[in-house]
Amino acid sequence: MPPFPALFAALALALPLLLQDCGGGKEGIALGLTSRERVALTATASEIITALPVAEGTPVAEGTVLVQLDDRVQAAAADLARANLAQAEAAKAKLEAGARDEEIAAAEADVAGAEAQLRIAQVTWERNRTLVKSDAVSRARLDEDAADRDAAQASLDHAKQALLELRNGARTEDLAASEAEVAAAKASLRAETQKLDDLTIRASRGGTLDSLPWNLGERATEGSPVAVLLAAGPLLVRAYVPEPYRAGLKAGDAVTVRIDGVEDSFEGRIRWISADPAFTPYYALNQSERSRLMYLAEVTLPAEADAIAVGVPAQLVLK
Repeated sequence: MPPFPALFAALALALPLLLQDCGGGKEGIALGLTSRERVALTATASEIITALPVAEGTPVAEGTVLVQLDDRVQAAAADLARANLAQAEAAKAKLEAGARDEEIAAAEADVAGAEAQLRIAQVTWERNRTLVKSDAVSRARLDEDAADRDAAQASLDHAKQALLELRNGARTEDLAASEAEVAAAKASLRAETQKLDDLTIRASRGGTLDSLPWNLGERATEGSPVAVLLAAGPLLVRAYVPEPYRAGLKAGDAVTVRIDGVEDSFEGRIRWISADPAFTPYYALNQSERSRLMYLAEVTLPAEADAIAVGVPAQLVLK
């Protein structure tokens, strides 16, 4: 959006009168202002401004910190993501390393203990089966002994399978799932770290810090400009071209530029001219009224004009 819109609109409305004073249109004048590309840097979150290290009007290089937003909450989120990644990587390393010798030895001991329990349960059942015939042991007691024997067998089978699992190591599917968890944790950490970095507003281009719309301690709303740069580069003139001269102009054409307070004129080149009028009368556009249409144009000035301030009235000489 061009700067000083109200002034530009006033220029567009006054320009037809100026054209009438220029000898019937033999030499047209397009009025405008000197300008530079404006770069608006916006807040990435609704946070309090904690630092404004650069004063307005200061030349800055690309990457210079201009505004610092409160980053304590986001720093904690990044730390949490970093911890989740460490946990996922540890779990993956454990699967890849397999069971330790101590874990296998413990599983072997479990198997040996289960075998001993099974032997005891088997001997008890066989003894009581003989005693049942002489009515020394009840049939119900024998059934309980049979259940204890079967439970001991099941415990032994479970212990053997656990030992076998430790010896065989992790399954391919478990390793793949662990790798996916690590990848997801890394992506989450990158996202949280980027959000944290975005709370430090840096100059995206070299230039001059034009304005800081928010004050220290204020809470900037997300998406609102917190710093505006005037980008380094050639000085521009943004001017409104009258409709009678629009058809004869195109990007790349040379035009003479006069700037108030500067004795010499400059040869500028049109880098862009709008295809749509910036001011359209509400009534029908007959032949006389069409001349009131204005087309915004941007003209690049040579290097010798770089020292001229922004916002100075300028005129394009249109032949």
